[in-house]
Amino acid sequence: MTAGTAVTQECVEAYLFVRSPLRLLVLRRPPARGSIWVPVSGKVDASDPGLEAALRRELAEETGFDRFVAILDLDWTVSFDGPDGRPWRLHAYAAELDGARTPALSGEHVAYEWLAPDVARSRLHYADNRDAVDRLLARIGAGAGAP
Repeated sequence: MTAGTAVTQECVEAYLFVRSPLRLLVLRRPPARGSIWVPVSGKVDASDPGLEAALRRELAEETGFDRFVAILDLDWTVSFDGPDGRPWRLHAYAAELDGARTPALSGEHVAYEWLAPDVARSRLHYADNRDAVDRLLARIGAGAGAP
């Protein structure tokens, strides 16, 4: 994507985490989608009143979670060419839960794991996902090797 190109699709992603001990939720895509590990993510729909509303909708759709201790904007955006070849932009957030729970997975995922940050980071398929985890850890005052 070249600089100055108009974004045609906004997207959001969420890194779910719990404290004590610090754990991050990662989700596995089905084989038809590469069997890769990812955070919650999705497109902002025209009916969403804003990015956080889209994020909360995606969290509920993909995990069933709808109550959070906090939603943190990671001040992280990634521009990329979407599957349609048009310019898309992704906005990263973190969502804190009060404890690790079993998500109600949508058809977009076939497995989940609550992992220590360094393990979750290494499991994530995309480099920008790993960079977003680093931003999350810095934001909450935990190092990349946090237990």
